[in-house]
Amino acid sequence: MLCQSCEKRQATTHIKTILNGELKEYNLCPECAQKLGYGSFFGNVGFDLNKLFGSFMDSFAAEKNTKRCRCCGSSFEDIAKSGKVGCAECYETFYEELQPSIQRIHGRTIHTGKLAHSAGTEVKIRNEIARYKSELQEAVKNQEFERAAELRDQIKELEKSSERVASENGGKE
Repeated sequence: MLCQSCEKRQATTHIKTILNGELKEYNLCPECAQKLGYGSFFGNVGFDLNKLFGSFMDSFAAEKNTKRCRCCGSSFEDIAKSGKVGCAECYETFYEELQPSIQRIHGRTIHTGKLAHSAGTEVKIRNEIARYKSELQEAVKNQEFERAAELRDQIKELEKSSERVASENGGKE
């Protein structure tokens, strides 16, 4: 097996490291092992601890500064590697990082699917208001001010309807 560092000489040293539960294995030739501080402890009485632990400490420091979900402990790197979000809290923790991918995959970042038949009138009105607000933001962004004014008026009407429905139902929906 060739050395994973220089890819020229035969590997004779096998290094295993476990950092934060992740196992990494390296196969090195004697020269590269020596350069990286993995020489014989007995043959090198004056070995340099910085060389030996430097890469470990660098990766530990990088891992310590990594943002993690407070619920499941996932990092964005974990999510990117697996393609799976750890828990519902990850969506809030990594909102900025996930938003471009969600936008690219789904075309939107707000759910606009169907509602259950049992969903109340007030819920339907709130969803319609949210949809109009999204369209309003897009219209303003595209400087379509006439369309934006129409959407603003529709939102106001829907908000009044929502208040009426809520007062009629006593806030039960």
